[in-house]
Amino acid sequence: MTNVFTRIFDSIESDIHSLLDKKEGKNPIQALNHYLRQSEKETEKVKSLIERQHQLKEEFTVERKEADNMADKRKQQAEIAEKAGETELAAFALKEFEEYAARAERLTLNEIEAMKQLESLEKRYEEMRYKLKEMRLKRMELMGKENVARARYEMDKLTGSSFNKSSLKFSEMERYIEDLEFKVTNDYNHHTLDSKIARLEKEMADNENEDEQNEKVI
Repeated sequence: MTNVFTRIFDSIESDIHSLLDKKEGKNPIQALNHYLRQSEKETEKVKSLIERQHQLKEEFTVERKEADNMADKRKQQAEIAEKAGETELAAFALKEFEEYAARAERLTLNEIEAMKQLESLEKRYEEMRYKLKEMRLKRMELMGKENVARARYEMDKLTGSSFNKSSLKFSEMERYIEDLEFKVTNDYNHHTLDSKIARLEKEMADNENEDEQNEKVI
């Protein structure tokens, strides 16, 4: 029976580790949550097995006590029958005494073995409960690390690469405005220069015409 329970524990542990190995690469916390749920279910199964083992142990104890009582009873009856000269009845009682005594001895061994198995199961059960507590603690630690990582990621969006991108866009916009301002100013100056030259040319032409007219008059 010990081997049966050992195989159950080993199978449970193997299945859970297999599931964890498949999932933890994608999302450690999700994998750990799954692992915890599976472990909690299997721990409950083991708890049920322990309760059943308790019952078996108690049944062995009850049967052993009954066999002891019957063996004592048949032994006394065999002695009484022998004293009374009832040889045949004494022999029958003695035979039953030997059968009950053998049964009691066998049940005692079963009771001792059941107790050992129960102690082993309870020890393994406590180990499983301890591992569950450790996994819950590990989950809390991972969740804390995940929260910090998320917070840093959000801060980096404001002060890190995203901020640098925003700064870059702002610089580009600033250069664009400067270029536009230079272009507008240059166009304005160019337009102003053209206007001034045109006005000067007109003034010079008017002056020349006036001088020519004056010369004709003279």
